[in-house]
Amino acid sequence: MTNKITILAGDGIGPEVTEWGLKVLQYIGERFGCDFVFDQGLIGHCAIEATGDPLPTETLVKCQSSKAVLLGAVGHPSYDYDPSKTIRPEQGLLRIRKALGLYTNIRPIKIFDELIGASSLKPEILKGADILFFRELTGGIYFGERGISPDQLRAYDTMEYNRFEIERITERAFEAAMKRNKKLHSVDKANVLDTSRLWRDVVQEMSKKYPEVEVIHMYVDNAAMQLIRDPRQFDVVLTANMFGDILTDEASQISGSLGMLPSASVGKEVGLFEPIHGSAPDITGQNIANPLATILSSALLLDIAFDMKDEADCIIKAVDDVLKDGFRTRDIADSTTPKSMIIGTDEIGTEVMQALEVRLNQAVVI
Repeated sequence: MTNKITILAGDGIGPEVTEWGLKVLQYIGERFGCDFVFDQGLIGHCAIEATGDPLPTETLVKCQSSKAVLLGAVGHPSYDYDPSKTIRPEQGLLRIRKALGLYTNIRPIKIFDELIGASSLKPEILKGADILFFRELTGGIYFGERGISPDQLRAYDTMEYNRFEIERITERAFEAAMKRNKKLHSVDKANVLDTSRLWRDVVQEMSKKYPEVEVIHMYVDNAAMQLIRDPRQFDVVLTANMFGDILTDEASQISGSLGMLPSASVGKEVGLFEPIHGSAPDITGQNIANPLATILSSALLLDIAFDMKDEADCIIKAVDDVLKDGFRTRDIADSTTPKSMIIGTDEIGTEVMQALEVRLNQAVVI
């Protein structure tokens, strides 16, 4: 098995936060003799600037020969209001998902008790929330046929799913539910969309293999409301590409910040791990970006790609230790946070590294 990990720092704050995810991986590799081999590649706007392609062939080849990929972020404001640009940073992200067969996006939404005050939701609503999203990643409306008429008066995007695409992610979601609380919400829009009716049929059919799992079908508009009203009712959530994209960003309010949410995109071989936040060009280079989601993505990488669950748990606990000590980046601070405890990207990354060392030393002593 290869121990190669490709780092795609990407755009905006990507390089700033990825630096700390990489440092954590390097430290774990050195500490446990994992012989990790790290490589670097370009994706997104920086790749367009260098090569004219948001996903250069060289980058893809590096990723295909790796066990895992750690990604920072892609995107640049120069593309936001110029529809005439046919080559865009986000195309690199969509293409790498397709090329690596990353059909399942796993997004854990879990509140750190210390950050309850950073959320806009009431503490009594949040406490104990722990949701695992399974978002289908290589099908649906983002990959369907699309176009704009020559007269610019009509546009279309096609949402399409094949049965096998729904089956393979549904199986992963059921397997996860069996290891958690045996409860699965399948989110669709079956009252309107034929793709959702097929989705619901497949989930119903596959549920027969998992009779211990309670299955709740929920329309996406209701799910969006229920996530805010009572997030603790959810355990495993299974949904299509676009619905999952929107719902997981909404669910970021449960954690208090997009800067706290990691994700894993997996298929058969190579896994891609990334924070769910964007490139945040407005704060690039200011040492205020939150690297914790990237550090937590590194923990997911170790857990899923290398089966290093204990080491991953140590990273998560180290992050929790830093939060318990009162340290915050700007995005997760609230009105009660002393100004002296609001620190920068590099400072909070350093705190996590120190807490991780303490955790691992304690584990060795025990």
